[in-house]
Amino acid sequence: MRRLRCLAGQAVGRNLGQTQTIFADAEETTMSLTIPFPDRRYAGQALAERLHQLGDWAGALVLALPRGGVPVAFEVAERLGLELDILVVRKLGAPGNRELAMGAIASGGVRVMNPDVVRLSHASQAEIDATMVQETDELYRREKAYRADRPRPVIKGRAVILVDDGLATGATMRAAAEAVRKLGATRITVAVPVAAPESVAQLERIADRVVCLHMPYDLYAIGRWYELFDQTSDRQVVELLQQAWARGGEPA
Repeated sequence: MRRLRCLAGQAVGRNLGQTQTIFADAEETTMSLTIPFPDRRYAGQALAERLHQLGDWAGALVLALPRGGVPVAFEVAERLGLELDILVVRKLGAPGNRELAMGAIASGGVRVMNPDVVRLSHASQAEIDATMVQETDELYRREKAYRADRPRPVIKGRAVILVDDGLATGATMRAAAEAVRKLGATRITVAVPVAAPESVAQLERIADRVVCLHMPYDLYAIGRWYELFDQTSDRQVVELLQQAWARGGEPA
């Protein structure tokens, strides 16, 4: 097991255009960072501490990408004393290759399409429509399961922190960032414990800030960087959301 050291003072990263990327540093430190992360809760606590060091997040909204992003985001929202909610994103897989995203849909009726993938995959309008219907049904199912009758949070005019347990291709997070931008977010921060460098580079073009604790060039799979990476259940998602909603946005 490797132990990295996480910077607590000055932000270490790089500025590309208007986007700032923050990542863990190996020299200056006030806290230790265990890699692989023991579990999502630990990763969330470490990520929350990193975000806390970066400044004032008053009034920001933490949006988790379910399911795996919820345990991480729960720790972030609790540490920063912020409102926690979810953003359900469903990838629109191309015909014959469902892992290739020709677009995505997200909570709030947002649809983001990738014209290049649509063209290269030769997807017909009928195939696109059929995929939309299937994924919209699943999006609504998940939203109903997770929030019941609770209304969606207000995004317009707010800073948003998008949280997941890691980024491999980053396609879902890119769709999430574009979705909240369309919904009126004033500033978008993407925060993850671990990510592929190329995925971070792509997100730098969309988000205002990317915060990542560990960017291995040999990522391979997100689960490789966790000791415990079991599947987060719908029940766990609901329990964590209910805890956060009962607490509200006040600091723990």
